[in-house]
Amino acid sequence: MPPPFALLLAPGAGADRTQSQLVAIDDAIRALGWPVERMDFPYRLAGRRAPDRPPVLLDAVGSAAAGLVERAGIPAGRLVLGGRSMGGRICSMAVSAGVPAAGLVLVSYPLHPPGRLDKQAERTAHFPRLAVPCLFVSGTKDAFGTPAELEAATAAIPGQVTHEWLEGGAHDLDGRDAQVAQTIAGWGDSLVS
Repeated sequence: MPPPFALLLAPGAGADRTQSQLVAIDDAIRALGWPVERMDFPYRLAGRRAPDRPPVLLDAVGSAAAGLVERAGIPAGRLVLGGRSMGGRICSMAVSAGVPAAGLVLVSYPLHPPGRLDKQAERTAHFPRLAVPCLFVSGTKDAFGTPAELEAATAAIPGQVTHEWLEGGAHDLDGRDAQVAQTIAGWGDSLVS
């Protein structure tokens, strides 16, 4: 019998698939019986620090998603995508562009660079095309988007949006790996029921 869902996780811009929060999420979701894969973007695999342009990042997510669906033996629409910061943002853009998904898990969504509210529109333009359940897990002290800013922006998402706020957490949510992982596992469990 195939698993109910599978999860693809993408790292933030300055990290790779071994990022501690991704590992914690991986462990918590595998405990639900879901296959999980943590991907790396091409620039990290090539040993570069600067992220690739969005089309390259989007292609990488699309390829990783298709591969996981095949390996897990699930319908394409039973895949949940997401990750930390830039990784989650690129996954959400991929879903808005047509990658089939059952939901999105977005940890520390980077609404805008710190102090650069002018960049927010380009990071949320795809929100009206997200018709899947979306979980946003963010710290209340995230310089990449305040709770009020993120809640206002996500009002444009037609899919069901859930916000989980970690009190006092900054963008890195340092020391909160277990809390982030359990929050996501609880949300994932609710998808099954």
